[in-house]
Amino acid sequence: MTYVIAQPCIDVVDRACVDECPVDCIYEGERALYIHPDECIDCGACEPVCPVEAIYYEDDLPSEWADYLHDNAEFFTMQLPGQASPIGSPGGAAKVGAVGSDTPLVASFPPQNTAD
Repeated sequence: MTYVIAQPCIDVVDRACVDECPVDCIYEGERALYIHPDECIDCGACEPVCPVEAIYYEDDLPSEWADYLHDNAEFFTMQLPGQASPIGSPGGAAKVGAVGSDTPLVASFPPQNTAD
């Protein structure tokens, strides 16, 4: 089991969860953050600090955001745009830094928080 970051994070990328994570398993894409399912220790420290309530325990993920469970895992297993290879399991987000690209699900989501 793991925690999942869902749609409310898109274009927010607050990073409070990154600062709270004791195992550095929250990685930064271009428009969203992603939790590595194999590196997450299920401690739950990230969930209460998220200002937009985008983080859910896998079993508590609302059905409307069910696609984000697979999407979080895909961020690490697929070759993302502009990347030479999949991220894989590098053992911590600090080793990778901001990736600068997202999964197709996040990349295709309409821009949020834009000035009218």
